[in-house]
Amino acid sequence: MSRRFRQHPAWVPYFWAGPFLLVFAVFLAYPMLLSVKMAFHQNAGPRVAEYVGTQNFSWMMGDPLFWTAVRNTAVFAAASVFIQLPASLGLALLLNRPQLRARGFWRAIFFAPVLVGLPFVAILAGLVFEKNTGLLNVALHEFTSLEVTLPRKIGGQTLGVPFTFDIEFPWLQSYVMPTLIISAFWMYVGFNMVYFLAALQNVDKSQLEAAEIDGANAWHRFVNVTLPAIRPVASFVVLLSLIGSFQLFELPYLLLQETAGPNNQGLTLVMYLYQQGFDRGDLGYASAVGWVLAIVLFGFAIAQQVYGRLRGADL
Repeated sequence: MSRRFRQHPAWVPYFWAGPFLLVFAVFLAYPMLLSVKMAFHQNAGPRVAEYVGTQNFSWMMGDPLFWTAVRNTAVFAAASVFIQLPASLGLALLLNRPQLRARGFWRAIFFAPVLVGLPFVAILAGLVFEKNTGLLNVALHEFTSLEVTLPRKIGGQTLGVPFTFDIEFPWLQSYVMPTLIISAFWMYVGFNMVYFLAALQNVDKSQLEAAEIDGANAWHRFVNVTLPAIRPVASFVVLLSLIGSFQLFELPYLLLQETAGPNNQGLTLVMYLYQQGFDRGDLGYASAVGWVLAIVLFGFAIAQQVYGRLRGADL
């Protein structure tokens, strides 16, 4: 280090933080400020912008397509919190049992889908849920195919002719949201399981043993000892799932072949933002949608902090 830095040590932190601050200003702070400005403009291409004030937000509130995206995103988020997270916690409880053999193997199996990435999951889900030759429908047809004998006149005689009813399940045509929920479940149930596993391994074993000695059964030990101990991690995982759900884009975009699906069944908030900003070219309106989404996610974060403080005060 030069003599000048030795004489002025207060400069040293700013010297080392300078590259980060420069990258932060150029690639994060400046784009955010620019997007705030754009949210109050209407664009007809990247170079044509007209100031419209708060009309972008008014148009958004009156657009039925926006509320369709909100409803779809909310349904997906609810499924993530109330279906996926309990399943992740159940897996964590199961794989945390010392009596279970090959625990490391099973943990790796359930976590493996996270390693392949969303594009691969979307492609694989498209093959599984394809209407005619998809793996899931082929398996379901084996159980839902019904063969009956129907009377039919042939040559003046009434004969029984076998007729087979094949029940089809058009997942990607009529059941888009369940398909997205199942696909995301397969990918993220193991990811959230890891968080719960880490929390369960830090539960005080002496408290569990004391509760068992006092006659508490497994359910009472879970509710009164385990659950309060893992509550901070569970609260964080819920927040993480909500943020990830409201940012859902790649999975429906790739699974539905760059569309929102029939009747916009797979339209999410981020996909709606993408359509407005890049398909229509109105970057100002897309910025307004982005800031509404950011405010919603910020609200979730604040609610999680308030809830955590209230729980801490109760304790």
